Amino acid sequence: MFLTISTYGNPERPATDLGFLLHKHPERAQAFSTSHGTAHVLYPEASAERCTAALLLEVDPVALVRRGKGKGRGGAPDSALAQYVNDRPYAASSLLAVALAKVFKTALHGECKAMPERAAAPLPLRVEVPALPARGGAELVRALFGPLGWDTVEAEPVALDAEFPEWGDSRYVRLVLEGELRLADALNHLYVLLPVLDDAKHYWVAPDEVDKLLRAGDGWLAAHPERKLITARYLSRRWGLAREATERLELVRLAEADGLDVEDVDNAVDETTDTEERPVPLAERRRQAILAALTGAGAARVLDLGCGQGQLVQALLKDPRFTEIVGVDVSARALSVAARRLRLDRMGERQAARVKLTQGSLAYTDKRLAGYDAAVLSEVIEHLDLPRLPALEYAVFGSARPRTVVVTTPNVEYNVRWESLPAGHVRHGDHRFEWTREEFRAWAEGVAGQFGYGVEFAPVGPDDPEVGPPTQMAVFTRTRTDGGTESRTDGGTESRTGSRTESRTESRTEFRTDEALKEVTA
Repeated sequence: MFLTISTYGNPERPATDLGFLLHKHPERAQAFSTSHGTAHVLYPEASAERCTAALLLEVDPVALVRRGKGKGRGGAPDSALAQYVNDRPYAASSLLAVALAKVFKTALHGECKAMPERAAAPLPLRVEVPALPARGGAELVRALFGPLGWDTVEAEPVALDAEFPEWGDSRYVRLVLEGELRLADALNHLYVLLPVLDDAKHYWVAPDEVDKLLRAGDGWLAAHPERKLITARYLSRRWGLAREATERLELVRLAEADGLDVEDVDNAVDETTDTEERPVPLAERRRQAILAALTGAGAARVLDLGCGQGQLVQALLKDPRFTEIVGVDVSARALSVAARRLRLDRMGERQAARVKLTQGSLAYTDKRLAGYDAAVLSEVIEHLDLPRLPALEYAVFGSARPRTVVVTTPNVEYNVRWESLPAGHVRHGDHRFEWTREEFRAWAEGVAGQFGYGVEFAPVGPDDPEVGPPTQMAVFTRTRTDGGTESRTDGGTESRTGSRTESRTESRTEFRTDEALKEVTA
């Protein structure tokens, strides 16, 4: 990959001063080792009237794969061939941006001891990047560079094949920038916007990337009309980091508008005291709600079905009222993590007698699960394909038949309140579905009616008046044949009888096939 930086001059102020500003002598060709290849700096032309510095980066595709450990398009996990056959050695990307920062580090910071006045003054510059990936096309290129003071922003699309123009354009452009800017500003624009336009990074984006972005964007990013897009793409859509960067940039913008320092604007918190009331995480609220439901049901012997890494099992162990706790999960790896979390190998004999971790699938009946007071399905059902859900229902409600079953699942209506969650996305990549409150209620009432349970519903987390709570919980209680309940639950929740509810939607009954039940009972 390749870029050139040119400037113009005259005998009094020769263009070859560019060599001083870049700290690279025009009469020498230099090479610098990077983690993924070799960066070369050379001067195709160097005269008093015009001087051009070129940065050529030779990428080692094998080093890219080995050191990148599969991250980025250079190490695409879905194709072994794509790890070695890709555009990384030829198209400007975060690889070139990192090389730019390493080779021209001093110039990037605007430092030049030999010519400090030249480093601080605008220069007539021309920047060319022959092959720049532009996810968003030429319009996005102009939208990103246009507000930064460049007089000319050319983004010429590169044809897929010059021999076959009917194939159209590729996603690459030839970039040309012209204008009078400080050299440091021009380099910082490139450092930030090259990976933004490529919309990919070859390395893991750590929290310190926020500091790098704000340092390189000093003086221009806070007021940029595309600040949100730049921040999100530069930080690889790590929304927590993007939110932090946005908040800090907003402080910079406010400070600049008022002519103040950022410290003078951001002075509402006394750092010597911590008076902020920290919000309780949703996962902790879920565990508290489940523990309250189990306590209200008088359960002592509890199944944690789909126990994962054992967080709920750990919370149950802290309460002596729960005398027997069994964690069940299909993943042996998860059970191994849970065992380490619980420190089973160092647990006292009496405490160890209360807990057991066992591998099993909730899609099949298991005689070991029968006879318990209560079972918990916390954030489990949404990980199953809908056609497999009847199998779980029968295994838990029809075969194991605990006196109480507690089920929690995300409320998809609440997803619009998560700023970090893109529209139309589920909360976890493995979620096969997420239900509305109405859908969850219909499913729960149908299961209760089919297997002889009563069901009550309760919100978990802040109950938004428009979209409801982030998590919805159903507490099932096994009923007698006369319709009464064997145990009472908190009267503050809304109750439903154990009779078959006709309001269950057809979409929830289509997959209740005889074949599914036969598979379970086989």
